[in-house]
Amino acid sequence: MTVDAVTALARDALFLIIKTSAPVLMISLVIGLVVSIFQTATSIQEQTLTFVPKVVCVFLGLMLFGHWILNTIVGYMTELWSNFSVYIR
Repeated sequence: MTVDAVTALARDALFLIIKTSAPVLMISLVIGLVVSIFQTATSIQEQTLTFVPKVVCVFLGLMLFGHWILNTIVGYMTELWSNFSVYIR
């Protein structure tokens, strides 16, 4: 296995991680921003106020995007295992 092949595998794996985690991270970012703006506007300085909405929305996001995330990861792993003989040379 050449250095280029290893680099391509690592690049594909990192891109897959970014692609599959982006929807949930964006949900968390948007909810955190909305709650922070609400806290600033109302002068509420409660630290735990951001926790519950983020957890609920991330859970809903995982329910919504979970099927796609799992199919994407399974597809990548199937591709890796089907080419396994190429990697051990």
